[in-house]
Amino acid sequence: MNLNRRHFLKLLGTTTVTASIATTATTAATILASPKAFAQGISSNSSGPFSLPPLPYDYAALEPYIDADTMRFHHDRHHAAYVNNLNAAIGRHPQLVNQSAIALLKNLDSIPEDIRSIVQNNGGGHVNHSMFWEIMTPKGGGAPTGNIATAINENFGSFAVLKQQFNDAGLKRFGSGWAWLVLTKAGKLEVTSTANQDSPFMTGDFPILGNDLWEHAYYLKYQNLRGDYLNAWWNVINWAEVNKRLEKSLEMAIAS
Repeated sequence: MNLNRRHFLKLLGTTTVTASIATTATTAATILASPKAFAQGISSNSSGPFSLPPLPYDYAALEPYIDADTMRFHHDRHHAAYVNNLNAAIGRHPQLVNQSAIALLKNLDSIPEDIRSIVQNNGGGHVNHSMFWEIMTPKGGGAPTGNIATAINENFGSFAVLKQQFNDAGLKRFGSGWAWLVLTKAGKLEVTSTANQDSPFMTGDFPILGNDLWEHAYYLKYQNLRGDYLNAWWNVINWAEVNKRLEKSLEMAIAS
């Protein structure tokens, strides 16, 4: 992929990104070599190369939009299970120990067949959730600011249009999965969705923003009202973190 700098400068239209793009050669190389800067929580621990990242806030910090019991079960049990399963699978093939979770997902065809689906499901669950905790924050939400606001307006016309498309994608995803705002290989922001724990990294896209559509993410509070959950979730978005993900995604896209 040959993405030029002028395209991204036009996309974002800011002087701050100009400075960032000017250092792409070094920063992108660092990110590609160690995608831990992009997806948190993959440092070594005693049971394997991947570990459960701590929540960056208290269980109850996102109330009334996401309740404490949901956060506790979601993080401490569901995400922890993905990490444990991924470590167990990688333990069967020690040659994979030094690869990041993102690298594993981007190169699934090279993963030994006996653990490929385990890595897809649990590696995706680990990367997706590591992002999920970071892009939410207490007293978040509101309209986007910074470079992501410029990019949203450029690609969707307005934040309202993005929200509508994103929520529609979430409602139309049958069963479990995720709704996403991604930077595509062509360098555009798009709304998409994936089944189960599949990651946009698997198809060469870069996840900027994603909402968990599995029932364990919302059922204790919203029961079958997924639409209410999708609407409420915008009140906890951490736009500062989303801006960081956008910048890192642009760097990775240009370098790939």
